[in-house]
Amino acid sequence: MWGTFDGGGGRERVQLNLLRLDKGGEHFEVPIRPDRAIAYKEGKDVAVSEILESENIFSDCQRGELASEKHMETVFGTKDPIEVAKIMLEEGNIQLNSAERDKVREQKRNKIVATIARDAIDPKTKLPHPVERIELAMKEARITIDEFRTAENQIEDIISKLRPIIPISFEKRVLKIRIPGASAGKAQHAAREFGTIKHETWGDDGSWLISVELSGGLVDKYVQKLNNVTHGSCEVKEIK
Repeated sequence: MWGTFDGGGGRERVQLNLLRLDKGGEHFEVPIRPDRAIAYKEGKDVAVSEILESENIFSDCQRGELASEKHMETVFGTKDPIEVAKIMLEEGNIQLNSAERDKVREQKRNKIVATIARDAIDPKTKLPHPVERIELAMKEARITIDEFRTAENQIEDIISKLRPIIPISFEKRVLKIRIPGASAGKAQHAAREFGTIKHETWGDDGSWLISVELSGGLVDKYVQKLNNVTHGSCEVKEIK
């Protein structure tokens, strides 16, 4: 929305993103930095003071009308604007324009798709689903991304809506790998990048013997990377 805002250098007409809350029969709003407000709502370590464009709580920001300290004390139990803003962040609504909302949703959609493509497989073929297939299934299922929830917190709900459209399974697989001593040093990073090494030892011939647990959707990519690093000299077996 557009409003007049005094940032310390006089009143000017600027576009504001507002945090709003109706509580106790009163209306409260405060101009905010939306990206930081969303990060705060997601549980990230963001100070409330970093979110607020002004440490004044308004009854009507557009008109520059401040909220009554008496009303804040009655409704929130405090007139401290930071403490009031904390409650507003928990209970109120963040106002985003359509472009900002679309940007946040697209970022989270991309992260969700990438996570499913990385961690999930088709239980019939044991192969990961291509990104394009996941995107089409999400479109068919009419998935709506919540801009105020983390991508991670939305995946479970989204998977339940995708399963009637495409078969999805999250499986861990364990690989037993032998890497010749000549390649063991340069293979260290690649071997640990996608999975968790559950056991490792060194053979009498200097080879590095490891057992690695990783998401089923990453197996092919993982083995290909190890082969590239070791020039095809590693030996890989799956532990059933």
